[in-house]
Amino acid sequence: MKSYLTLDEIQSDLADGSISCIELVTHYLKCIREQQALHAFVEVFEEEALQKARETDQKLKQGSAGKLAGLVLGIKDVLCYEGHTVTASSRILQGFESLFTATAVQRLLAEDAIVIGRQSCDEFAMGSSNENSWYGPVRNPHHLNKVPGGSSGGSAAAVSAGLCHAALGSDTGGSVRQPASFCGIVGLKPTYGRVSRWGLIAYASSFDQVGPLARSVEDVARITQVMAGADGHDNTASPHPVDDYPSLLASATGQRYRIGYLREALESEGLDPEIRRFTQQYLQQLAAAGHEVKPVSFPLLEYVVPCYYVLTTAEASSNLSRFDGVRYGYRAPNVNDLETLYVKSRSLGFGEEVKKRIMLGTFVLSAGYYDAYYTQAMKVRRLIQQQTLELFKRCDFLLTPTTPTPAFDLGEKTSDPVAMFLADIFTVHANLAGIPAISLPLGSHSSQLPFGIQLMAPHFEEARLLAFSKQLMDVCLSK
Repeated sequence: MKSYLTLDEIQSDLADGSISCIELVTHYLKCIREQQALHAFVEVFEEEALQKARETDQKLKQGSAGKLAGLVLGIKDVLCYEGHTVTASSRILQGFESLFTATAVQRLLAEDAIVIGRQSCDEFAMGSSNENSWYGPVRNPHHLNKVPGGSSGGSAAAVSAGLCHAALGSDTGGSVRQPASFCGIVGLKPTYGRVSRWGLIAYASSFDQVGPLARSVEDVARITQVMAGADGHDNTASPHPVDDYPSLLASATGQRYRIGYLREALESEGLDPEIRRFTQQYLQQLAAAGHEVKPVSFPLLEYVVPCYYVLTTAEASSNLSRFDGVRYGYRAPNVNDLETLYVKSRSLGFGEEVKKRIMLGTFVLSAGYYDAYYTQAMKVRRLIQQQTLELFKRCDFLLTPTTPTPAFDLGEKTSDPVAMFLADIFTVHANLAGIPAISLPLGSHSSQLPFGIQLMAPHFEEARLLAFSKQLMDVCLSK
């Protein structure tokens, strides 16, 4: 079967009968079996996906198929899907079956997307390498000894390796964009509240956002347009009107934009020299194409990672308190009293990274430290938001590398949490500010590994961000 870049190509072949949804699903199932060494999937919905494919083929014949017919999709193991197991890749949710479907997933299913399985992630989406999954580490399809990024590493690896056409991940501090960069695909974090979080297992509720991963900007736009919008189940889902992102993708043609690049990002000591040179050369190319390219200062860059980890661990400490071994999931055996049940179930059910973050969060929320850490971090977050809004008065987009390095070796940073945290230094900015950001696979390292360029836009400017991104990708593909 030929390799499809966009859903448009798939639907064109479906329309002329040169392929069927059954053949598509069968192809992806074969690829999943052949590439089990990636550990991208924790469960494959084989029979269900084939049945959905049959139904979609029938709808196509009748002319009643939805706008996503032919889209074979994987979902990160933090998104609820009624009647299916969801574990957040954690032992603490062992055997838990969801009673409802996440709004983002339901909206895609309503347009005849086919969910082929759930994909591994860092436990409770906590990690930058996908080495924290209870199911074992996921591997990068470009090099099996490298990490795919995290926490949506299984989703990114599956799309990159051709095990599904697209995937849904979640992005708390870069968990869609960082693995997209490491695996050489497109990953979008929408504006906070653009997509409902109903049915997304929470890590940090004021940061989490569902986002798509795909090989093209066109597909990211189509998936986001279907998922986005208000939701009665989630009062943080914004009622802001949803643009028709796919039809607006050509709107950037001929436009000249003001592009600000963060000076502190390019001067960062941890930035790989090749990525620095590529970014500088790319900025020169944008200027040569007629865009206004200028350095902008963001002196708070050095504070984004500590601010992010204080706030997200505090929220995790609160959110994960519901997993107690009593009502559902893993329960420790041979326990005689309630307190011991709590302690043993949580100690054995959570992995080391999750326990570390729960303890950090509990510490910063504790009496005597709340004002010193949590309150101060909230003030820093407000300053980050304010300074970011000021930058957008002078720029249409902000540009940085997505990650300071290409994918690193499995096990390379597991013993150095600070080095692991700094892998998110360029991505957490967008989550703290609540703005949309996208990673585009524009770079190639001498190590034969891909890396991405990140663009950030003002709140709810997904249409313009996606249109400009498509323009950049089209130029890249034409070379």
